[in-house]
Amino acid sequence: MMTAAPVGAGSADAGAAGPAGHAGALLELTKPGITRLVLVTTAAAFAMASPGWPAPVPLLHTLIGTGLAAGGTNALNEVWESEVDGRMRRTRGRPIPSGRVSRGQALAFALACSVIGIGYLLLTVDPVTAGLVALSLTSYVFVYTPLKRRTWLATLVGAVPGALPIAAGWTAAGGRLGLEVAALFAILFAWQLPHFFSLAWIYRDDYRRGGLRMLPVLDVDGRRTARHIAGWAIALVALSAAPAGLRISGVPYLGGALALGAYFAAVSVAVLRDPGARAARRVFFASILYLPALLALMVLDKAIH
Repeated sequence: MMTAAPVGAGSADAGAAGPAGHAGALLELTKPGITRLVLVTTAAAFAMASPGWPAPVPLLHTLIGTGLAAGGTNALNEVWESEVDGRMRRTRGRPIPSGRVSRGQALAFALACSVIGIGYLLLTVDPVTAGLVALSLTSYVFVYTPLKRRTWLATLVGAVPGALPIAAGWTAAGGRLGLEVAALFAILFAWQLPHFFSLAWIYRDDYRRGGLRMLPVLDVDGRRTARHIAGWAIALVALSAAPAGLRISGVPYLGGALALGAYFAAVSVAVLRDPGARAARRVFFASILYLPALLALMVLDKAIH
């Protein structure tokens, strides 16, 4: 994680940088790291649903529309939470609280990205894919984001829009909504929980300052958080085997998935013995390694068969 600049520190820099600095601040609103992860999961599902080698033009259309909508979603989230971000050390250097972009400019940019992205999917891909991406946007911005100030269960709710892009990638390649895409959705849903619970434990003091009711903020000794991290990581081992059971992946994938799952589960279960920031940090970094590796296994397994 990057260290945030003090509140207002970006204002002078933005003025000095001119249009280029302003454009960079707008790009920062889209949270490029998260948007890249969305595109990776979308592309992997597209490849899995394709009858042969993924068609490059439809895949490109899917990634352009999904990328714009995902960036718009993240920007809308930053508009909604700009006051909260200003109270948190980790986020007070973001474009709006630092003064590099006004709230009105950010809102206009976010809406433009969102509408253009979903419209692009509707015109170049299909209505189902556009609808799934639109559902991800609306549930993330209008359900998950405000819910974070009310209950820690918001993390479970937020895992739904976080998992919908993998379903969009599946339908964009012509896949039907059924057990296969449900299995991919379940994997991504379950992965997000140890990932975000561990992140929230690392920054629990910051979330407390922001007034967000994350589980680690409410969990004084960390034991409830540790149980959730370990439980969802163990569940992920079983869920990751589902593609092989549904025959959208083969034995090589299954072996690799179980090995990856055992590693991730072992790191996560260790939090039960030491529910602290150091163990949570190990889980967080293990989660970053786990998901791309699992998706790569799926795609490679399909390619060799």
